[in-house]
Amino acid sequence: MKAFRGALPAVLAAGLATGALAQAPAPQVRRTPAAPATPVPDPAFEAARAAFEALPEAERRGLQDALVWTGDYNGVTTGAFGKRSFEGIQAYQTRTGTAPTGLLTPPERIALKREAEEARRAARFRIQPDPASGAVVGVPEALLPKKSAIPGGTRWQSADGRVTLDTKSFPQGETSLDALFERATAAMPGRKVTYKLKKPDFIVVTAETAGGRAYIRYAEGPQGIRGFTLGYDRALADTVDRLVIAVANTFTPFPEATPAAAPPAAPATAASAASGPAPRPPASGMAAAPALPPLPGATAEVRPAATGLRLSGGRVLTAASALESCAAPRIDGAVARIERRDASGSLALLSAEGLPGGSAPPLRIEPVGEGEALLVLGAQAKGAPSVAPASAGAEGVYAPLQPGAAGAPVLDRSGRLVGLVARFPTAPRLIAGVMPPTRYALVPGQAVAVFLAEAGLPAGADRGKAATTLGGAAAPALGAVVAITCAR
Repeated sequence: MKAFRGALPAVLAAGLATGALAQAPAPQVRRTPAAPATPVPDPAFEAARAAFEALPEAERRGLQDALVWTGDYNGVTTGAFGKRSFEGIQAYQTRTGTAPTGLLTPPERIALKREAEEARRAARFRIQPDPASGAVVGVPEALLPKKSAIPGGTRWQSADGRVTLDTKSFPQGETSLDALFERATAAMPGRKVTYKLKKPDFIVVTAETAGGRAYIRYAEGPQGIRGFTLGYDRALADTVDRLVIAVANTFTPFPEATPAAAPPAAPATAASAASGPAPRPPASGMAAAPALPPLPGATAEVRPAATGLRLSGGRVLTAASALESCAAPRIDGAVARIERRDASGSLALLSAEGLPGGSAPPLRIEPVGEGEALLVLGAQAKGAPSVAPASAGAEGVYAPLQPGAAGAPVLDRSGRLVGLVARFPTAPRLIAGVMPPTRYALVPGQAVAVFLAEAGLPAGADRGKAATTLGGAAAPALGAVVAITCAR
């Protein structure tokens, strides 16, 4: 198996700080700086990217996951094509004796996935719930046959003790991500931190000693903090580096309020690949039961098609995209009708007979800053709405959302509405029933404010200071979140 290049995960490129040049007191002639040269596109890369991006998202993620297992790719399985994906495919092609074009033919895709599946089976990699921590985690049971309980989690260990995987959980208030990050990155004799990343809702740290390596990851959610640590003898890096990526790509800290994974699709064959890529089954080591029709007389659970926000007068605000394929929306079982849409086609206002009015959260007009801590409230078929930690990005919001999240309100830590989730993918890829963190477009608060003003609807009153927890910021708005279903 091909060894990985570099530490795991790949260290983000650091910006180089440049000092200011000393200026002579004499007047200087101003020169117009030359325009930067336009990079010349690489035809081979562009051809490979176009072919890769033409595949369904599930297939793209599946190919990246397969390259992880063959040892040719050491990144996150996002489905996005970049330099590392291109080089990973070239590495696989070189290793298997084919031309390193970076573009996988249908037979190559079949061979790649077959080799990856053999590696998974050899590792006995099984994605499983861990009741002790509450998380879902992938465990290479062939390497880690010893299992024991530890406070707040579970320990899996190799027979010789040279590889250890620990899950760990902390209830709300016991500790914080800041404290865990400081502890993981603290200077220690003989130990070097090789990578560190701190976001509002998760942290990742890797470290090395003369004889070992460690990967540390924690995430924060409504139930507290959950994470895992994987430590191993650096002499085993050729084997374990690949498994670290596989564990990290399948780790799900908060799976409680998520729908079940879809049943696995039939495996790809040469005939099916010739006509098009076969959908990749969910990345789960557990056998999934086939979907069964409901028993006679039983009512199948209807999952939300979208999330809405109840306003005064019994109106409900949502994203217009959620209604594109829904001719007969319902709210609380009542038939809903579309009262109006905004000029851009981003927002829709619904009403339903007998629907009580709600109190919308206060609006935040000013834009959010990149990396700012946010939260998303998603409707569920039963029970209270889910509360997902999120962070602001240049192109929207980054969060682990579930189907039905189109139209979900996005709040800041003061409980103010900063926008709505504009759209949710029609064919999301779930890992062990869970949608991994993904970037979503946002209908901003400014657009919401204009739309509500045109409809003559007031915004909620500002509540002032930021809450200290996700639950505290979300609590005042939970009662206004409703599920929008679609009658078929």
